[in-house]
Amino acid sequence: MSLINGLPAHVLLVHFVVVLVPLTALALVVSAVWPVAARRIGVVLPVMALVTLGSVPLATEAGEWLERHVDSDPLVRRHAELGDGMLPWALGLFVLAAVVWWTTRRTAAAESGAQGGAQASGRTGSVIRIAAAVLSVVVAAGAVVDVYRIGDSGAKAAWHDGYSKTATGGKGDGDE
Repeated sequence: MSLINGLPAHVLLVHFVVVLVPLTALALVVSAVWPVAARRIGVVLPVMALVTLGSVPLATEAGEWLERHVDSDPLVRRHAELGDGMLPWALGLFVLAAVVWWTTRRTAAAESGAQGGAQASGRTGSVIRIAAAVLSVVVAAGAVVDVYRIGDSGAKAAWHDGYSKTATGGKGDGDE
């Protein structure tokens, strides 16, 4: 993918990543630590994480096209290097979203059909839920921090020489 309506596709597609990664991370953490919320969110959590996962390679591929069509610059190279690291975080969000969803479904099914052997299974389920919650917080935080770092480096690459810190005297600068 290269251009959308005359604009580099990366400039548009990156907004999906910037919005979906923190939103998915928040939904994952809430679902992992609050089972009632996980039941309410249901299958939306893993579906949203899958869409997030899919948006990352699209934005990355469009970014690689854009990188080949701009002047070589250390800021652009740094942004590209950081951008290549987003996919593992998005994959982690997806895997954990699927685990949290599956664990919540399994727990709800066990509670509705409680039987004598459910106590041992309940302890195992609790351990899995606690591990998933801890991993969810870690991966969600890492993903959000990484998307911030990538976005910050991209903004610096795009705008480092593109504006003046003082008003240029043009219309709309508030000096009229």
